[in-house]
Amino acid sequence: MQAGKGSSIMSMLSGFISIDCGLSEQSSYVDDATELAYTSDAGFIGPGSNYNVSAEYIDQSHWRSHRQVLSLRSFPGPPGRRGCYALPSFVAGTSKYLVRATFMYGDYDGLNKPPIFDLYLGVNFWKTVNISKPDAVHVAEVIAVVPDDSVQVCLVNTRSGTPFISSLELRPLKDTLYPQANATQGLVLVGRHNFGAADLIRYPNDTYDRVWVPYTNPEDQWTTILTSSKVAMEVEDRKPLYDVPSVVMQTAVRPSNTTRNVMWFPWDAEPNHVYPMPGLLPVFYLAELETVDGKQERRLFLISLKRPNSSASWLIGDFDYLVTTVVSRTTGRPVPFVSPKENLVILGAANATTLRPIMEINSTILPPFINAAELFTPISTAGVGTDPQDVSAITAIKAKYQLNRNWVGDPCAPKNLVWDGLNCSYPISRPQRITSVNMSFGGLSGDISSYFANLKAIQYLDLSHNNLSGSIPDGLSQLPSLVLL
Repeated sequence: MQAGKGSSIMSMLSGFISIDCGLSEQSSYVDDATELAYTSDAGFIGPGSNYNVSAEYIDQSHWRSHRQVLSLRSFPGPPGRRGCYALPSFVAGTSKYLVRATFMYGDYDGLNKPPIFDLYLGVNFWKTVNISKPDAVHVAEVIAVVPDDSVQVCLVNTRSGTPFISSLELRPLKDTLYPQANATQGLVLVGRHNFGAADLIRYPNDTYDRVWVPYTNPEDQWTTILTSSKVAMEVEDRKPLYDVPSVVMQTAVRPSNTTRNVMWFPWDAEPNHVYPMPGLLPVFYLAELETVDGKQERRLFLISLKRPNSSASWLIGDFDYLVTTVVSRTTGRPVPFVSPKENLVILGAANATTLRPIMEINSTILPPFINAAELFTPISTAGVGTDPQDVSAITAIKAKYQLNRNWVGDPCAPKNLVWDGLNCSYPISRPQRITSVNMSFGGLSGDISSYFANLKAIQYLDLSHNNLSGSIPDGLSQLPSLVLL
């Protein structure tokens, strides 16, 4: 089905970019669930190969309703090779975005060897993608500030199979949302759950297209609380910091056994090879949905987060009826709360974290509850890329000579992925500069590009053993740092 004009315009006006990777060029469609238009990745990517997952997955009715995972783009090549998408961040007044990448291997190559590879947001490491089995859907999501007019998402071969991607989505956020995400720190999603809900919630119910996943009731240990009334959002300085949809907050859970009043939640917090012990930044959402005899009764309970070497706790209560209370830290890591009765914990293990956030304290009248929660791990987004003038110059040179090199992503950063034939300088907290270009034996023909003269920090330029003609551009002889041509 082709996307209608109205749907495409709707997606553009909302600032959403929705890419079905591997979809045939110039193809598009409207997703049945969200009514958002998805398009081919042809206009966002260079090298790569398109595939469909194997027939056994295409034929399953469950996957037919999830079109984005039925096709993919893979990036074959040697270790260290990148495949990068360039996404325009074109919403005026917005610099904070949610970026979501989805992966399903589906044995597309017939090897039955799910790969492991790295994912980068621009020049900053995002996470390692570890595909556990052919039909497993892996979702990587990050909230980050994008200071430029575009952002690159790159997949890097790490000697453990060919990187691939099924879909890529960009969603603009209000700059006031998620204050923990700033110019130097991004938030990688570990989990986003809606307690008491029966169905997944995303766009259009969530205007930012966050995906709220129902959390399964373990052995009927919880009682679900429901309301059809609108739940208001807590605001700070007249600006909501998280802006959770009312429909998410209209469900909650509390202990079925009110004499025990303990709630615990297993929560997968997969390790990260660059940040082996990442900090956890939780955000808990609570809204009072119950009254007793028409009167709101008092609640008081403890939320505690514990890991092997750190802990944090919050004592909360006196909730407003049908108003969302957000429990989090707006900056930095959670600060421990000192309490003589700290009974609820998050227990870290090698591959999992047990979330036990809520226990009633003795003086409470009503049992504890929870409506929704998000858990993030922070990543550094402070990495600086190559000087924009150098990027423009070397990109123009690549285009002029139609180079088939692995010149993808940022030319100089990260340092271990610098483009073949380039050397760069790496000043602290400033953009990298290209200092050396070796294009000998490159099969170049025609004249010498004047764009070489725009590499103002270049010291060495080797164009030997090519079929170049014409004179040396005047600008090259005027470069202050060039010592060898």
